[in-house]
Amino acid sequence: MRFLGLDVGDRTIGVALSDSLLITAQGLMTIERVGERKDAGKVLDLVKEHGCSGVVIGLPLRLDGTDSEQTIKVREFGRLLENKLKSTGLQDVKIHFEDERFTTSMAEAILIAGDVKRNKRKDVIDKQAAIIILQSFLDKRARTES
Repeated sequence: MRFLGLDVGDRTIGVALSDSLLITAQGLMTIERVGERKDAGKVLDLVKEHGCSGVVIGLPLRLDGTDSEQTIKVREFGRLLENKLKSTGLQDVKIHFEDERFTTSMAEAILIAGDVKRNKRKDVIDKQAAIIILQSFLDKRARTES
């Protein structure tokens, strides 16, 4: 069993993958956005390729916890992905939303601490944010199961 983690933005989708024991999240790739359906199709391919039982999508809430314009877009992407999963016989793959407030700034801080140059940070920040989103979900899941 594995989970895929997504940081869905307007231009890119950062992707992370859990290990099979659901302990750690690793960066997988960054998907360049080309269109909602094609993007969801790429995610669907990754779910199949890695045998994922769930997809964790970062939810960009406002600081006060309410939805923003981006939150609505991300929820719509989640619904589209869920429909694609159902239509391809993968209805057992569940979509989970994880609060992603501060993940981009946390990812930036991690990359700076790792001495990653500014021009390189742009290339990996979405993937790093996806790692943080997925790891947060995995940690919460482990706490509730123990």
